[in-house]
Amino acid sequence: MSLLLSAHQIGKLYGLRPVLRGVSLQAQGGEFIALLGPNGAGKTTLLRILATLMRPDSGTLTICGSNALAHPDRARAHIGLVAHASLAYADLSAQENLMFYGRLYGIQHAELERRVEDALRRMNLWLRRGDPARTFSRGMLQRLTIARALLHNPPLLLLDEPFTGLDQTSAAHLSGLLRELVGQGRAVIMATHELGRSLDGVTRAVILKGGQVSEELRDDLTPDRLAARMRDVSSHDAPRH
Repeated sequence: MSLLLSAHQIGKLYGLRPVLRGVSLQAQGGEFIALLGPNGAGKTTLLRILATLMRPDSGTLTICGSNALAHPDRARAHIGLVAHASLAYADLSAQENLMFYGRLYGIQHAELERRVEDALRRMNLWLRRGDPARTFSRGMLQRLTIARALLHNPPLLLLDEPFTGLDQTSAAHLSGLLRELVGQGRAVIMATHELGRSLDGVTRAVILKGGQVSEELRDDLTPDRLAARMRDVSSHDAPRH
């Protein structure tokens, strides 16, 4: 397996408050990593740094062999991101949104048209391809966001709560898609608070607490076990009397 991401001793301050305290994480092709932790643990901040949307105050980040802090544009070509915000243009159709983003990635027109159709069909949005994004439900916008993230065939996929707003059918479809991508040798890093279907296919769980890696789990990654570990982490944060 190839090493796609290596983050070492990542630190981040918001003012004088440390949000990340020396977090190190590696991801190889074929890995599906779940980032878990209570609210405020630093999951979203870490994902934003890994996606080169935010600079850390300390540490190093290498993506697909490149120094991502020195060359973020080069790193972004290897990353597919699904963030909290859809980043879709409300007045553009689903097809127009994907065509626009595909051109930003430099995909040639004929190839781009083929990829856009394939992505919309895969996300069950083809019949709504001409509709403005503002008419889409939360779940449909999430599917459009995922389609955009996969458009340039990135080897590394970063997801922040990707199951939010999806109905059971869409959630099952996304689970299958993520397992498929991992099986193709890509790496998936997903921040989630859900311990059900979203964990299907996860190969490693990294639990953050107070901006640090509290624990890494590789075996018996069942929702029940992870829920128990999360309760244990949270209980140590409870005030003592």
